[in-house]
Amino acid sequence: MSSSCIEEVSVRDSEWFRIVSELLGRAGIEINGSRPGDIRVNNPQFFKRVLQEGSLGLGESYMDGWWDCDRLDLFFTRVLRAGLEKQLPHHFKDTLRILGARVFNLQSRKRAWMVGKEHYDLGNDLFSRMLDPAMQYSCGYWKTADNLVDAQQAKLKLICDKLALEPGMTLLDIGCGWGGLAEYAARHYGVSVHGVTISAEQQKMAQERCQGLDVNIRLQDYRDLDEQFDRIVSVGMFEHVGPKNYATYFEVVDRNLKPDGLFLLHTIGSRTTSNSVDPWINKYIFPNGCLPSVRHIANAAEKHFVMEDWHNFGPDYDKTLMAWYARFQAAWPEIADNYSERFRRMFTYYLNACAGAFRARDIQLWQVVFSRGVEHGLRVPR
Repeated sequence: MSSSCIEEVSVRDSEWFRIVSELLGRAGIEINGSRPGDIRVNNPQFFKRVLQEGSLGLGESYMDGWWDCDRLDLFFTRVLRAGLEKQLPHHFKDTLRILGARVFNLQSRKRAWMVGKEHYDLGNDLFSRMLDPAMQYSCGYWKTADNLVDAQQAKLKLICDKLALEPGMTLLDIGCGWGGLAEYAARHYGVSVHGVTISAEQQKMAQERCQGLDVNIRLQDYRDLDEQFDRIVSVGMFEHVGPKNYATYFEVVDRNLKPDGLFLLHTIGSRTTSNSVDPWINKYIFPNGCLPSVRHIANAAEKHFVMEDWHNFGPDYDKTLMAWYARFQAAWPEIADNYSERFRRMFTYYLNACAGAFRARDIQLWQVVFSRGVEHGLRVPR
């Protein structure tokens, strides 16, 4: 349907249209407006669907082509700054998901493998084009960088320097991805790396990437780890652990870290403490994920470690996501035959929604360094 459908008197006079128009107006967003963050509605059922289905309806209706926006990142920045997500009615299915997260362990051993199969195994053809050559699917460090490659190399160096890696040390990488950090640490710092992942595609590429280096990559659940390491790092994996497993996670880290060791946790974080997850992200991008809060991390860690440093560079994730989106758009003609148009819209929505959330400071990016108490303290690099 054409966007002219909302010009019809019957649509503009509907209660559904009036409510959505009023809500968006609070964020400075106009229906069929001319600014980049405004939306164009292509199906008159859009208004009812969003109000009845909330976040899931908003995302799925975009995937179905019911509405468009020239700059989704701006749209989401305005929506989140205005707090509109708190003003939408909660759909019954959303409520059930929240209740389910509180009652059930959505990141049990069996369910933990779902995110590997449903997201990280989407295809190396996609991720190898969208990400930098080191295949870093986490926030870059843009302090002095002006491009994605340099930002990701700066992030890898920052992590290794915060861990004070030295030749001969052993490093455990929990959730090692495609092996970029493992390769970097082994090659530039002379350490022996043991990486674990729950994605078969990631394991395969990581093994190829690290061939000839002192790196071992296993397809393994972190809960099965029982060895001793000088240093432990976990980048972009804690978001998949879940509140019911935070205590277990830190117990595993404690069990595997030598007495004088250091642990660095790199994770997206939530401003508020909650077990709820965005239903669209949960269904289409990261099944069973949940963003930890400061309280979540502190409560789980306090029995085991001293928090030496807490570094927030969340705004850098906005730049990282927009760089990924630009690369995704440029690569689409090469990979379009492997995916559907609905998938393209899904991934476009995902990358821009997350960029908008970081720009609005609705979510954060933390690097936290833990020890068992360094006698004279740590001078942590920035």
